[in-house]
Formats: sequence, C-alpha cells, structure tokens
Amino acid sequence: MKNILFYSVLAVMASGIAAFTTATSGYEPGATASDFKLKNVDGNMVSLADYKSAKGFIITFTCNHCPYAKSYEKRLIAIDRKYKAKGYPVIAIMPNDTMMCPDDSPTEMVKYAREKGFTFPYLFDATQEVAKAYGATKTPHVYVLHKEGDKLVVKYVGAIDDNYEDASKVTKKYLENAMNELMDGREITVKTSKAIGCTIKWTSK
Repeated sequence: MKNILFYSVLAVMASGIAAFTTATSGYEPGATASDFKLKNVDGNMVSLADYKSAKGFIITFTCNHCPYAKSYEKRLIAIDRKYKAKGYPVIAIMPNDTMMCPDDSPTEMVKYAREKGFTFPYLFDATQEVAKAYGATKTPHVYVLHKEGDKLVVKYVGAIDDNYEDASKVTKKYLENAMNELMDGREITVKTSKAIGCTIKWTSK
C-alpha cells in the first residue's frame, strides 16, 4: 500500500512538473519567433508571412469566456487601430482546449468576433503548439514581434497594462509604451511584465 501511495505521489509530481515546464518555456525578449499558419474566423488560413508590408506584430493570446480577456476587448481593438496603421497589426490567437471550454469553440469564436467587432484576425490554435512555442500561460498574454531582416524578433512579453478592471485607472501602459519606444528606435524600458488573466486550458491528450 505504501509503495502504491509513493508511486502515485511521484506520478502527480511528474505531471505537475511537465505542466509547469509547458507553461513557462517559450520566447523571451531577444528571441527569434517562428511563423505559424492557423485558421481565422473567416475560414482562411493566416500566417505572419502573409503580411508583406508589416514591420512587426502584436500577438495576443486571448479567448471568448475569460473575464480578463473580455475586459480588454475594446482596448485591444483600439490598439489594433492605432498600431496597424503604423505597420504593427494585432493577431489574436485562441489557445484553449475547447472540450474544457466549449464557449471558446470555433463556432463560438466566429459569433464572438462578429458580435464584438474585432478588427483583427482571431485564430484558433487547435493543437496548442503555437501557444506552447511562445510560452503563453494566460488569456490575455501579449508578444510584440519586430521584423529584422528575415527574422521576427521578440521585443516585449507580458500584460497590456496594469489595470484589467478599469481602463480609466491604468497607470502603466506596458504594451503601448513598448510599442512607442520601439517605433522611435529607442531601447524598450520594460521588456517584460506579468501577464494577468485566466490560465490557458491545456488539453490532457
């Protein structure tokens, strides 16, 4: 009985370590990000290579059901409108296991994007491989990429700002500050911040 209990504890610890590794590995500022190809809510496949004239991207892992993600919808649309015109479009990616989160299913994503008036692609990471490669852990979780030759260099990772509850009370606009410094050719002052949001729901398969 003791042996069974011992090995059960080991199994739980091992699975916890694996989950932690999945959640914490990924891109940091200075890393080179890989491109991807995911299905958009309009049915088309989208990759970063499609954006020939883009100077970079604001990759945002988000979803339908999370209250944190919901609170940032209008801000994300405003950010897209502001920076897309300057060469940095928002690319939103939904990474959750839809068996665990049926409200995030592709059908619901289509409805949600239309209802909220998303001005950016809303892609489904069905295998969760993109989220794992980036190291995303929350919704929302933001990555700023900048084109340098044929590379996509990560410049900022973390939160959009410091107040998900009330946009009028934001004191630190992490993402916008990073974008403005990047476009001005200056060193980004704050390259990382803690992403605050719902934990990404990983598939158990």
